[in-house]
Amino acid sequence: MERLFGTDGIRGVANIHPMTAEMALAIGRATAHVCKHDRQKRHRIVIGKDTRLSGYMIETALTAGICSMGVDVLLVGPMPTPGIAFTTHSMRADAGIVISASHNPYQDNGIKIFSRDGFKLSDKLENEIEDLVSTGRINNIRPTADEIGKAARIDDAIGRYIVFCKNTFPEDLTLDGVKIVLDCANGATYKVAPIIFSELGGDVTSIHVNPDGKNINHNCGALHPHDIQSKVVEVGADIGLAFDGDGDRLIAIDETGAELSGDHIIAICARFMKERGLLANNTVIITPMSNLGLRLALEEIGIRYDEADVGDRNVLELMLQRNAILGGEQSGHIIFLNHHTTGDGIITALQLLRVMRETGARLSQLARVMKLAPQTMLNVPVSSKPPLESLPKLQQEIRNANAVLGRHGRILVRYSGTQMLCRVMVESADENLTRRIASEIAECVRREVG
Repeated sequence: MERLFGTDGIRGVANIHPMTAEMALAIGRATAHVCKHDRQKRHRIVIGKDTRLSGYMIETALTAGICSMGVDVLLVGPMPTPGIAFTTHSMRADAGIVISASHNPYQDNGIKIFSRDGFKLSDKLENEIEDLVSTGRINNIRPTADEIGKAARIDDAIGRYIVFCKNTFPEDLTLDGVKIVLDCANGATYKVAPIIFSELGGDVTSIHVNPDGKNINHNCGALHPHDIQSKVVEVGADIGLAFDGDGDRLIAIDETGAELSGDHIIAICARFMKERGLLANNTVIITPMSNLGLRLALEEIGIRYDEADVGDRNVLELMLQRNAILGGEQSGHIIFLNHHTTGDGIITALQLLRVMRETGARLSQLARVMKLAPQTMLNVPVSSKPPLESLPKLQQEIRNANAVLGRHGRILVRYSGTQMLCRVMVESADENLTRRIASEIAECVRREVG
């Protein structure tokens, strides 16, 4: 059976299977069906999106599908993914659907689903939706005309989310006198982020806040921070905050223009939380992609860390198992479980600013908590995804490289869960060696599955 859901929902090129209007209609119908847990009440599903041109098409199709199953739709328009998770839980809706391809270019789009409690939908329910759609069984489940749902727009959803985010920042603190540059990636944070940081007192300069449907993530935001690095230096800002297209990631820029990854942010916040007795179970959850420098920093501070599989869903699952409230990825997708059920770039930024305000330290000083080990990451386009262990030449190349690195480096080769890419990551104390080994393994991948 065709797999629709990857590590972060359904994703693909807009208007090409599976991201077609027809498929969105079927997914809307199936989602509505599995969420109707109480046949005695009216059910509601929240739909939000980022700023992609294709969002209109998919939003309309999803709405039609959901209403055709006798479930009402609450439309919130462009809003960060974590804002839709919050709205779903806050409004006691039965599910929330986000139309976004996160950090991907505008040509792509995606669908991810939150459960009524604001967490990502379980594998069990995703599999049930897949089965209903792939087998066509959903086509034969139809309420009668008087049970068809209706759609309404929630005009104050953005305002509610703004208040929610601000409430994660200590009431006795302000951002008075803090010069902040925001890069909203022409994406879902373009309205809410400037308001939140300004209302807390920050002196805010915003860039890439003029979405046109096609410029989301284009040479801007968390994946392309060169513009914000220049702007921070130009205006003499204390910090730069770069979000991705759907607002669940954060990359920070210090006052010198240097980039801080998610690993830096985790290390800074983990130390601060431990010092103040706020780090539940003295544990942080990381992933195989986390830099060796983060591991060494956490060990030196005396913080335990456990490693989840790559992907925020896996990070969250292990956080719940380990009773941890801080976990995340090098990409800047960080979960503060004491504040939200999912990664939120704005909330992450507010926690980082809290550390700066309470310690009085500049961001460059805080970043010294860890030293990045040289790391090379290469993304290799692939035409298929055969199991990597079934490729003997690649496995031999990796074994040879591991023998060269010994105990002083790491190699990770894995397929992307959302794109037709194989990611090759190599880490060691020798930058030239790191680059050479990464290049050799990437070339082997190209020969085997390119």
